[in-house]
Amino acid sequence: MKFMRKLFTAVTAIFFGLSSGCGAIEEISLTQPKAELPTIEQSGMSKSVPEDYFSSCEHSGTVTEITYNSKDYVRDESDVTKTAYVYLPYGYDENDTETRYNICYLMHGWGGHAGEYFQYANITEMLDNMIENGDIPPTIFVSATFYNENSQTDFSSSVAEFRQFHRDFEENLMPTVEGQFHTYAKSTSPDDLKASRDHRAFGGFSLGAVTTWLQFCYDSNYIRYFLPMSGSCWYYGGYGDFQIEKNVDFIEQLVKENQLDERGYFIYHGVGTNDTVKY
Repeated sequence: MKFMRKLFTAVTAIFFGLSSGCGAIEEISLTQPKAELPTIEQSGMSKSVPEDYFSSCEHSGTVTEITYNSKDYVRDESDVTKTAYVYLPYGYDENDTETRYNICYLMHGWGGHAGEYFQYANITEMLDNMIENGDIPPTIFVSATFYNENSQTDFSSSVAEFRQFHRDFEENLMPTVEGQFHTYAKSTSPDDLKASRDHRAFGGFSLGAVTTWLQFCYDSNYIRYFLPMSGSCWYYGGYGDFQIEKNVDFIEQLVKENQLDERGYFIYHGVGTNDTVKY
């Protein structure tokens, strides 16, 4: 959890520093000629989070619980009700329809639950401090879950759940959240959600990281920024059956077919040096 806390904070600053002009890394503009592209290091160590970011600051955001209608995509597609938790930055005004916000969706690991990111590791305090110190602009964060009321949480059942999460995200979670809160999506139509992809990120830890890779595989039309922490792509294979070459070939083809080099995408994959499961 300590690794996740530090990496999450550093990389969140990178993500939304890119779109705001803040932060230490400048995103490559893929419309530039290649000869003019800046150099970005492809690997390196993240920096420690300042200790005062773990404490409350003067201007704190709020966390709101939402419920939404979904389907049991693993079993019979019966109706279910799911929960997610939404962090709203300090100063968010539901009556202010002019101000728009970047949004980042977060997914827990094996056995986790909705809202987990806002309950542990001082993450809400870190978000408050990053916003107050200008590391990122005021941003909405969503702590969601791939489980529902019918789910089993053993490992194989969890894998079945996260493999279907992209359907819940597209059809239910994203339209519900962005229909209620002021993001860059003009409406919750698929076209408007796709048009606002430059202001949307998705990240997760462990099985949440595997979910993040699947979001890239299925939902790059909706999401531009991806933060998989301590987990690889399981589009093919899975734990104990890591089909790395096949997954890499698939991702390369996906990028080509969806013209992502031209449209832009950003993946920051992180793993801790003391992580016992480096997959």
